[in-house]
Amino acid sequence: MSIVSEPEETVPPPAPTAPTVPTEIPAPTEIPAKNAWKGLALRLHFYAGLFAAPFILVAAVTGALYALAPQLESWVYADQLTTRSTGPALPLATQVDAALATDPGGTLDAVRTPAEPGATTRVLFERDDLGESERWTVFVDPVTAEVKGEMATYGGSGALPLRTTISQLHRNLMLGEPGRIYSEMAASWMWFVALGGLVLWVARWRTKRKRKLADLVRPEPGVRGRRRLVGRHGAVGVWLLAGMLFLSATGLTWSTYAGANISTIRTNLGWTAPKLETGAASGGGHDGHGGGAAAEPLPPVSPATFDVVLDAARAAGIDAAATEVAAPASAGAAWTVTEIKPSLPNEDDKAAVDPTTGTVTDIVHFADWPLMAKLTTWTIDGHMGLLFGIANQLVLLAFAVGLIAVILLGYRMWWLRRPTKGGAPSPLAPRGQFRRLSQPVGFAVVLAAVVIGWFAPLFGISLVAFLLVDAWRGHRATKAARRA
Repeated sequence: MSIVSEPEETVPPPAPTAPTVPTEIPAPTEIPAKNAWKGLALRLHFYAGLFAAPFILVAAVTGALYALAPQLESWVYADQLTTRSTGPALPLATQVDAALATDPGGTLDAVRTPAEPGATTRVLFERDDLGESERWTVFVDPVTAEVKGEMATYGGSGALPLRTTISQLHRNLMLGEPGRIYSEMAASWMWFVALGGLVLWVARWRTKRKRKLADLVRPEPGVRGRRRLVGRHGAVGVWLLAGMLFLSATGLTWSTYAGANISTIRTNLGWTAPKLETGAASGGGHDGHGGGAAAEPLPPVSPATFDVVLDAARAAGIDAAATEVAAPASAGAAWTVTEIKPSLPNEDDKAAVDPTTGTVTDIVHFADWPLMAKLTTWTIDGHMGLLFGIANQLVLLAFAVGLIAVILLGYRMWWLRRPTKGGAPSPLAPRGQFRRLSQPVGFAVVLAAVVIGWFAPLFGISLVAFLLVDAWRGHRATKAARRA
């Protein structure tokens, strides 16, 4: 739930007197000091909604585009991704030779076999003129060995240029590493805004005389104006709560600072996937492409080796249709064959194959992964819309649209009470709420901020900034009231 602005308090008019003389309406009573934490929650939610919501809004808009990216990609690049040829597939060596005939440049790196009949084979090359995690890809008809096109693809998902652009927009606004601050801010604050909004919405619900559980998930009927906005904002926020917590947690795994802490925790607790032994030197192996110079020069890659390696892996149980057969990044290391099927049920087995003897030297089955490693993979694939196929993408799209609506409703609520219109923050939660906390509660808040701030530094820094600004503005307001 996002940006539930400070609740509107209805002040009863003064009792009529005779003769009628204009009287001053008494100000609502402030929250008692012992419940100042409620006022602090309201202030923090207001600040987070006002200042952190733009980051979340951009993430929601770009996330909605990313949810549509696979369908857009299959439409825009249909000529490269598909073929109408039917019949048995040619040997991989023949397809690799066809790709080499186009003179793609660079070093032959891997071959991706098609996931289904009618899809093309991808022959991948490492090139110095490409960006990080990019490879030059030649698309080959597996039945006729006709080259259907070539372009740069990105990452383990093999994203084509359109999806790569959308992905980079979502990740860093096309600004590179500095731009990742925006996405980390969005992921860091989303869970806080969601839970804070839930607390405020439940507190508002508890003030009703006739409470029904259904009122927590539906707007208040029969109201107008700002109260109707609040009702819609809160009810839709409850529906989005689980998704906000899920996307916040999974989004942090890609972040710069919190993501590094998550990786450390996973490693220390043994929550990582088992490593495939390829006999590579330190820093080598296919996973370490570009990670350092090999101890000795790499021998030329023979196209025929791809068939030898794939046949050996198939005999060992690597049976997914879509696989990546990769040459080693260091001399003397084994080749690798990796299954590519992120949707349930997952097929992510890996095998290491000695290309000279055609024997499997090591194999890692997804079924043998630790449970937490599996959960990490499932949640990340769900975040990317890969876990349940088109259904996953539609859920993400619906969530993104709902989140955009909640944020815009929140800003509309603030606009109706903006200071330039004569509005003011709710008297139930004036500035300086942190200074009104009791010592135990204040200590607990500081301790929680320190712990969370260590784990997610950008969240901690911005949270401290919000508290300091609120305390400073509260101090100024108190001094101004005393002078008046």
